[in-house]
Amino acid sequence: MGSLIQILFMLLDIIWWIVIIHVIMSWLLNFGILNYNQSFVRQIWMSLERILEPLYRPIRRALPDLGGLDLAPLVVLLGITAIRIIIARNAVYLM
Repeated sequence: MGSLIQILFMLLDIIWWIVIIHVIMSWLLNFGILNYNQSFVRQIWMSLERILEPLYRPIRRALPDLGGLDLAPLVVLLGITAIRIIIARNAVYLM
């Protein structure tokens, strides 16, 4: 059971880093440091969007419209942290 918990933590870490990379890349695109017209940048951006949109969509529907401010990545990161805490605290009971 311990190895399953470690695998779950690893998957949560991967999702965490994908969200962080998406946020940083969105900042770099918005500030003009990265150019969306480059095919490599566009491919990475579209891949990240396809991966994260199923996580962001229900959160964006639940949150109020804040104009240009998107809090969905923050909510996802908080959710991942909460899941990690819940699993870590209850791992003793699962074994």
